[in-house]
Amino acid sequence: MVPNEGHQFLGIIRLLKHFGWMWVGLFAPNDNSGEYFIKTLEPLLSQNGICSAFTQRVTQQIHLDNLDEMGDVSVNIYMPFTDNKVTTYIVYGESLTILALRLIIFLQDPNNKENTGSNKVWILTAQTDFIVTGICRFLDFQLFQGAISFTIHSQNLQVFRKFLQSINRSWTQADGFFKVFWEQAFDCIFPNPSEPMDTNEVCTGEESLDSLPSSLFEMELSGHSYSIYNAVYVVAHTLHAIFLSGSKHRVMRSSGKLKLQDLQPWQLHHFIPGISFNNSAGETLSFTNKREMGGGFDITNMLTFPNKSFLRVKVGWVDPRAPSRKEFIIHEDMIRWNKGFNEVLPISVCNDYCRPGSQKKRKEGQKFCCYDCTLCPEGKISDQNDMDDCVRCPGDQYPNKKKNGCIPKTISFLSYEEPLGICLASLALSFSILTTLVIGTFIKYKDTPIVIANNRDLTYALLIALLLCFLSSFLFIGHPGKVTCLLRQPTFGIVFSLAVSCVLAKTITVVVAFMATKPGSSMRKWVGKRLAYAIVLSCSLTQASICTVWLMTSPPFPQLDMHLVTEETIVQCNEGSVIMFYCVLGYMGLLAIASFIVAFAARRLPDSFNEAKFITFSMLLFCSVWLSFIPTYLSTKGKSMVVVEIFSILSSSAGLLGCIFAPKCYIILLKPELNNREQIMRKN
Repeated sequence: MVPNEGHQFLGIIRLLKHFGWMWVGLFAPNDNSGEYFIKTLEPLLSQNGICSAFTQRVTQQIHLDNLDEMGDVSVNIYMPFTDNKVTTYIVYGESLTILALRLIIFLQDPNNKENTGSNKVWILTAQTDFIVTGICRFLDFQLFQGAISFTIHSQNLQVFRKFLQSINRSWTQADGFFKVFWEQAFDCIFPNPSEPMDTNEVCTGEESLDSLPSSLFEMELSGHSYSIYNAVYVVAHTLHAIFLSGSKHRVMRSSGKLKLQDLQPWQLHHFIPGISFNNSAGETLSFTNKREMGGGFDITNMLTFPNKSFLRVKVGWVDPRAPSRKEFIIHEDMIRWNKGFNEVLPISVCNDYCRPGSQKKRKEGQKFCCYDCTLCPEGKISDQNDMDDCVRCPGDQYPNKKKNGCIPKTISFLSYEEPLGICLASLALSFSILTTLVIGTFIKYKDTPIVIANNRDLTYALLIALLLCFLSSFLFIGHPGKVTCLLRQPTFGIVFSLAVSCVLAKTITVVVAFMATKPGSSMRKWVGKRLAYAIVLSCSLTQASICTVWLMTSPPFPQLDMHLVTEETIVQCNEGSVIMFYCVLGYMGLLAIASFIVAFAARRLPDSFNEAKFITFSMLLFCSVWLSFIPTYLSTKGKSMVVVEIFSILSSSAGLLGCIFAPKCYIILLKPELNNREQIMRKN
């Protein structure tokens, strides 16, 4: 008829976890029931991250013949009350357990000078009851103010209170139990005509149960009484079901009335699972398949008063059959805590909570509820109290300075809105415009000797290639997308190879032309535009082939790098194949070195054929830029890598433009008198 005790244990665990009480003390009677309680509850506590600070067995019998031993026992039981860290006590037992605890506290601290128990939370099981009689009547239970008690579910019945109020002295004459109870409860004696008595000790008959404090007698229907009340109706409904079932136990008497034979208790078991009815309190009673009465435990908060009475206020319940998320309910705002807590939620932990930004570190040789706190390691955070391990922020966030929260990372790429992006874009645009002006100048003066010299078509091709080099830097600025990542490096590689191949073709043309002037030279057949075009076309197509293989096998793609820089999410282009990227650079470098070597060898040729000395300086600058590019590129991160590459593109292109075309533009625009065949044909 009472709920399964396992539900009560689970309710205690849910209650402790709800309030965060992880360091609790256990009191249980020194008998088999106490042993069962300890062995059942302690594993549940451990499984839910709760530790028992101590386990104290309470002796319920006083041996007056061995007071020394009893004194030692009481001291041992009293010791846990001096530990201020343990503020939550779980008490299992009946009224004798409570009386023993109260008596021990009184004996050790008669005047309660240390306010023993006033700053404690008492969690009492359904078996515990507050009954004070005999020599313990002088004890008060103020220290149990605010206790939280699990009680068997009950409902108030008005008829029960009326029944109690109807009990008077006349009942004692018919039942010896009432006589004994009456004398103990009201501390009086019924008169005996044969013995003289003090009138102050005589029961007057005017006594009323309403006047007794709750510690002596509760007027409300307890869970135990409610279960007995329901049990009577269950038996009645079961007998009625047997009656209606046409059982063989029916016998017709001569009077014609039906009567049930005497039944054994076990004969009712078959009918009990099918019993379901509403009692007078309006509750539906039914049994499970295991013949257990459904229902759970009420959670009550005990309010004590100076007159030794108390009031139980229902503040929640535990019912495993309740709908989802209503198996455990606690109304925290209804609970009145002991005055020692100053209306602040009690805390019961072995040590202070590890605050956000730190994590637990277990203390060797102690229970897992006792630990030290250490700061979270670099790159991790904790945003709650008492976290076992710090956690990493999501990839798009990073820890704040206190390591108790995550901050969104800034999206990082070289944009047109930041000063560096604006500066590089302006520089690229300026060089592009300058290159366009040079092209326009050479077209305007296309028939002048200085433009015609050294293959005018190659000059135009080189200028267009340099213009494309400057414009290709715009592919590196702005938010990297799929298209820009595909075009960025291949475009850079091809246009630079075109520019360098034009320079190489110019240099070789100069050398071949000089060698062809020697009498009987076989190089005359190579003089002409076909050699230059062949060099430019073959060198450019080779680089284009390398880029095509790159794009077909492992093309570049946009990528978010969340780990390279702590506070930034870098939007960058993944080159796909690093080997192919360095193949493009390597081939371009091979062309540049070849151009430099040929130009260096031809630098002392006569002026009438010589453009090589300008090419020598330009290729020296070009090679220096790209040789320094590789270590610088590898040592930078994020958008700095893009800046290094753009700077290398602009500086190397500007070097070619300045070294090769600045002297010619100077003559065309500022010294036109030198731009004639006689001056060009003049030798040093």
